[in-house]
Amino acid sequence: MELKQHLWKEQEHTLRRSFVFPTFIVAIDFVNEVAALSEEHHHHPNIHIDYTSVRLSLSTHDDGNIVTAKDHLLAAAIDLFYQEYHL
Repeated sequence: MELKQHLWKEQEHTLRRSFVFPTFIVAIDFVNEVAALSEEHHHHPNIHIDYTSVRLSLSTHDDGNIVTAKDHLLAAAIDLFYQEYHL
């Protein structure tokens, strides 16, 4: 899966991306789907919800809180889901 590099930013040893939705409920539905994807990948993001905006942060805690292939794989899976879900 290809990571949309221009949408994910690496900052402070994390990959970060924000998503905006039309309503709070749609944002929460997205978060629930990200939770399910995360379980499938055995890798979990930090999630910040601010009404209709969701910010995800990924890093690999087991490897010293750095960005690893696990983060890129989950980010790409989230991108794919968001594309199908949101557009």
